[in-house]
Amino acid sequence: MSELAKRRLGRTGLEVTTLGYGAMELRGAPRGPEVSDETAERVLNAVLDAGINFIDTSIDYGRSEELIGRFIAHRRAEYLLASKCGCVPGMPGGSDHVHTPENIRTGIEQSLRKMKTDHLDLVQFHRSLTRKEFEETGALETVLALKKEGKVRFIGVSATLPNLLEQIDMGVFDEFQIPYSALQREHEQAISRAAAAGAGIVIRGGVARGAPTDWEGRTYRMMPRNTMRDRWQEAHLDELLNGMSRMEFTLRFTLSNPDLDTTIVGTRDVGHLQDNIAAALKGPLPEDVLQEAKRRLAQAGSRPA
Repeated sequence: MSELAKRRLGRTGLEVTTLGYGAMELRGAPRGPEVSDETAERVLNAVLDAGINFIDTSIDYGRSEELIGRFIAHRRAEYLLASKCGCVPGMPGGSDHVHTPENIRTGIEQSLRKMKTDHLDLVQFHRSLTRKEFEETGALETVLALKKEGKVRFIGVSATLPNLLEQIDMGVFDEFQIPYSALQREHEQAISRAAAAGAGIVIRGGVARGAPTDWEGRTYRMMPRNTMRDRWQEAHLDELLNGMSRMEFTLRFTLSNPDLDTTIVGTRDVGHLQDNIAAALKGPLPEDVLQEAKRRLAQAGSRPA
């Protein structure tokens, strides 16, 4: 199999595969379907066997950190490990986040223990806080202290507008994880601004969580499923597929963004993983197809903010 393309994650200097793995799909019940240990072991090792070197998880994602520690900690040198902070240990639903120094430190140190590692390559605040919130709670100071201790290499934010612009200007964050896909282009200009400032760009939702192939069965963060369906249909994107599946088209649209470093796509199915890899290996969409898709999508309401 050909190797997945790599890009540099901003000023971190880390080389990441353009297709990363999002471990949220391994969270298990009650927030998701049950995932057996055998399934988790098979998927996680298949990710690494395929050459994917960026894995993103969170305290909030149920059993995912535990499963990473159990099944691929012995292969730690093969992947860059990103998790979140601000989440409350013991509350896997993620409905509450607490940004006190005590909770930040407790959460990160728990992540280290569960994933059987002495450092996280990247820690991201799981909420897109304001500058005032970062500074008043002591959260940012705590993560910077953990960085000095060697427990954290780089820091970032799971970011959204409008706070993203202020976070870029703070100049302290090495990376931003930002929602983006053909159906959700609102952050397109902010992504370019963050990349120009030297930050690494990790895209979440890059295949719209499978929405183009399952409108009713999935909910895409920040966007009603009816909006997704309407945008796709109004843009007549099926006319541009030329033999591609909707999933392939959507993933390759995301990979066409030159400011992207990696896009995290989650699955608990090895077959789906292989489909994602096959699509990613084809690289960005042809330029003429990309520009026509953007023109149609803008008319249908998916455009930069």
